Amino acid sequence: MAIPGRSGQETQVAAFITDQLRRAGVASELLQSDNAHRRSPLGGECGNLILKLPGTKRAPRRLLSAHMDTVPICVGCQPVRRGNTVRAASSQTGLGADNRAGCAVLLHTAMEIYRRDLPHPPLTFCWTVQEEVGLVGARYLRRPLLGNPQLGFNFDGGSAAKLTIGATGGYRLTARVQGLASHAGGAPEQGISAIAIAALAIADLQRSGWHGQICRDGHQGTCNVGHICGGEATNVVADQAVVRAEARSHDAAFRQRIVAEIEECFSRAARSVSNVAGRCGTVDIAGSLDYESYRLPADAPCVEMAADAVRAVGRQPEVAITHGGLDTNWLVHHGIPAVSLGCGQRNQHTRAESLDLREFADACLIALQLATLSEP
Repeated sequence: MAIPGRSGQETQVAAFITDQLRRAGVASELLQSDNAHRRSPLGGECGNLILKLPGTKRAPRRLLSAHMDTVPICVGCQPVRRGNTVRAASSQTGLGADNRAGCAVLLHTAMEIYRRDLPHPPLTFCWTVQEEVGLVGARYLRRPLLGNPQLGFNFDGGSAAKLTIGATGGYRLTARVQGLASHAGGAPEQGISAIAIAALAIADLQRSGWHGQICRDGHQGTCNVGHICGGEATNVVADQAVVRAEARSHDAAFRQRIVAEIEECFSRAARSVSNVAGRCGTVDIAGSLDYESYRLPADAPCVEMAADAVRAVGRQPEVAITHGGLDTNWLVHHGIPAVSLGCGQRNQHTRAESLDLREFADACLIALQLATLSEP
């Protein structure tokens, strides 16, 4: 957790994992990285790290995954253990247990297999990049490098007993508002304020119930305007503003309706702001699907195996559906049925983040069960 590695800057994390695996006896030829970072719109230092092991017993290949990156607030973290809890020493940083705890669960599992010479089916371990900025690493995975796994187990945040079998889909968009600059004191009437257009659009979304939690006609979703910038000086009518927003829903059609409402609010706001000559502003909106929603049946083999592994450590499985995105969104899209399990992280993405070491220990035991036990 002390290793810096925000999204796109995961090289040091990958190097640490690689070094530990080699020290445990893993041959270099079993380790490889893909080029997901080269396909990412953000660029990045490295791709997904993959360890592919041949099985010592015949069974379908299994995939264990976790993402290496943390959110920016965790950079500079110094973890401190107090009893069974780990927190950041400084109140100014997050911990980064999301998802270094998941990375450690995978690393521990692979090293235990080597140290104890445990029999196992064919296994693929995948440490992904850029999860926190749109599941980028999982999206651009080179599936052939994984060896055709039939069962997937992703380790991320929350209780070790939680089995997330479904997640929402997310769409991100950027609205670029174009106004007209003029002197804010000498000739404000000649200008068209891009900031005013953006403000009216956001207010319209809020007022009409299309911002925040959305419940319409039996459908549910969310919308959030998360970033806005524009203008350069108070004495200039701002001619440009950029607004970034997202829409989420388990229902793809309803999510698209939310996107359409966002687009209409911005178009309406642009038409409503004009200068003394009658000229209006304009808006250009570009967006893309970050990840599609998914939901596994409760009797899917990976779900049943995960539930059995949780029971094997004396816990009761807690089946969940999340309104956030996970690497499993893309794993399922790639044709790998995958369930997500927690590692004991709490209050992720905040300065109050902590790691419960008892939950983490259970996650390590569960992962080892999933990597070594025969199918039910």
